[in-house]
Amino acid sequence: MTFGLDHPRSRRALLRAGLLVPIGLTRDIAGAWGQPGAPPTPTCADTPPAETEGPFFKPRSPERTSLIEPGMTGMKLVLTGYVLSSGCKPVAHALLDFWHADERGVYDTAGFRLRGHQFTDERGHYVLETIMPGVYAGRTRHIHVKLQPPQAPPLTTQLYFPDEARNASDGLFQTRLLIAVRTDAAARLGRFDFVTA
Repeated sequence: MTFGLDHPRSRRALLRAGLLVPIGLTRDIAGAWGQPGAPPTPTCADTPPAETEGPFFKPRSPERTSLIEPGMTGMKLVLTGYVLSSGCKPVAHALLDFWHADERGVYDTAGFRLRGHQFTDERGHYVLETIMPGVYAGRTRHIHVKLQPPQAPPLTTQLYFPDEARNASDGLFQTRLLIAVRTDAAARLGRFDFVTA
């Protein structure tokens, strides 16, 4: 469904269980995935693997939690999760820089469309509102992320979507980087927790 957006492991098992909870589209949907303030995962041993940032990274993206701009079309995606230490402690003020292709599979290389960064709150929580990225030659659907906890080196990786036909043929795809996704009437709702080394 496409619409104008200006219109009014072990850990994975837990995430899948969270997908069964009916949730609405709100600016902070953390409570729908579990109890606010409760640890979102039972173990914090799964640090996401590093992946290439690709040729389309641009520094100095705007700080914002929504990449949606007036007139933009595409399936809305609300991605939420936590940044945690390897000891399962929330990482506050971690920088998350997101960028991805538009619904046609095109990156904005002249400006900052579908690009932005934000910082986790005191609970290590983040919420990103955007659209589902498109696919392009040689790649499956994905979102680029650069994560930098305070006083730590950055990690650049990519997040992927389940049940995509191109996952099997994309040489960069890793199942460890799958977003847990559910769909409601108006959007896709995703969850991914980052664990820092």
